[in-house]
Amino acid sequence: MNMKLFGAVVFAVATLLANPAWAQDAAGVDRSGTGGAQTLEDIMARQQQMKVDESFRSENLGNPDNAAAISEQLGTRGGVSDADTWRGIRYNESDITTQARSPAADVLIQDGGMPWYTLREGPVLTYGGLALLGIIVLLTVFYFVRGRIRIDGGPAGTTIERFKAIERFGHWLLAGSFIVLGLTGLITLMGRSFLIPVMGPDAFATLAAGSKWLHNNVAWAFMLGLVMTFVMWVAHNIPNKLDWQWLKAGGGIFTKSHPPAKKFNAGQKIIFWTVMILGFSVSLSGLSLLFPFEMPMFAKTFGVMNSILGTDFPTVLAPHEEMQYANIWHSIVAFVMMVAIIAHIYIGSVGMEGAFDAMGNGQVDVEWARQHHDLWVAEVEAKQAKGEST
Repeated sequence: MNMKLFGAVVFAVATLLANPAWAQDAAGVDRSGTGGAQTLEDIMARQQQMKVDESFRSENLGNPDNAAAISEQLGTRGGVSDADTWRGIRYNESDITTQARSPAADVLIQDGGMPWYTLREGPVLTYGGLALLGIIVLLTVFYFVRGRIRIDGGPAGTTIERFKAIERFGHWLLAGSFIVLGLTGLITLMGRSFLIPVMGPDAFATLAAGSKWLHNNVAWAFMLGLVMTFVMWVAHNIPNKLDWQWLKAGGGIFTKSHPPAKKFNAGQKIIFWTVMILGFSVSLSGLSLLFPFEMPMFAKTFGVMNSILGTDFPTVLAPHEEMQYANIWHSIVAFVMMVAIIAHIYIGSVGMEGAFDAMGNGQVDVEWARQHHDLWVAEVEAKQAKGEST
């Protein structure tokens, strides 16, 4: 039942847990003072996620030769105490049946909780929070160094339709729900550390309960928006040779050049596929958390990774372990998405003149469109001319 380090989730998580794990020899520990029971050294070693030889416990499951007479106390236990029974359960040496019937009912001891909690409250919270602060600082510095990307020569004063109403609805459904999910997720993850000292436990309890309810229910809007935007825009986001030219020129973000682009440039395509792939992944892990123990994903995923990459990730996981992996993965992917979306929000608002209008009212200045999506403008104008001639 021992759970391996959560670093096995992905290679990125493994780097967070790159602490050496030394094996502790059971024979080399003096347990005479505890009557053969575990020592403080054993406990501290497990808390540090070191490998501990626990044969002194796993093999201590009772001795029939020590059985008391039937007339005496515990005389019918066959020399097995309550502690022996629970050790047998922990090390899968006891044949236990339960009356309850559920996916996790037969798991009586699951000791992966502390590694999960340590990872969640440690590296995930720390590095995730630093990533959010880091992107905000970088964008702030970039704004003061580069300034707002202006329309060369100023706006033309005439507009062209950039996005239809249904496209804007799908975008704002996805964007609005993600913002709500991001905020409520941060409250759930970081609230105990940062909000309880400020607002107290009672007020935070109400806020946390409300955040959980919003997070669970707004998730459906996010998934709907994800499907809508994928269906509407996937055809425009297929990579092509123009994207490499756009990337080599830095998209004109660092200079005043305007590389050619169709409806979506390479930068927008990167954001699109980042949102689609990570959004799909975070939705799967979210569904697993919404329906506990019903959608195990990681044991099979690890099996595929082991066969392809030759890794040694665990392929037999208790239902609780599946949930713990899903929770950690959900948080990591959400942080990566938030970093990408913050950069997207910057460019689409204060970072570029005229960009917000595309999703604001669907109409953009013609000169802005020509500078950033010249090939798309040519296509639209060609279609309009053809329509007028017929």
